[in-house]
Amino acid sequence: MNIILGVGCDRNTSQQTLEHAIDLALKQASLTRDTVQALATIDKKNDEVALLALSAEHHWPLYFYSAEQLTEVEVPNPSEIVRKYMGTPAVAEAAAILAAKTNMKDLIVEKFKYLGEDKKNATVSIVRSHNE
Repeated sequence: MNIILGVGCDRNTSQQTLEHAIDLALKQASLTRDTVQALATIDKKNDEVALLALSAEHHWPLYFYSAEQLTEVEVPNPSEIVRKYMGTPAVAEAAAILAAKTNMKDLIVEKFKYLGEDKKNATVSIVRSHNE
């Protein structure tokens, strides 16, 4: 099975926090990093150092979507806080669904939230990918 990880995070989240959040979300779904096909997030994170480093280090393509694109995706866990700061009710779930070119039926892990030792929040969603 191939999967897409949708990722959201506070500004300047450490790579360690992102990796730990991803590993915990994967463990929850009994999956490993070997199944990860790509990462996806909001375009406002296109300069997030830890996210870019994670993508490069693991050779995972990183897809960015605008708030307008993300808003169009139906998700199970919309957030008014996320809407206030990002302009869309969901980042991780919606970005993963868009990158996988699917919908909620392929959502394996909904919005998994993690607070790192750096006191930064990271959110991971896992979607089954049908992309080759």
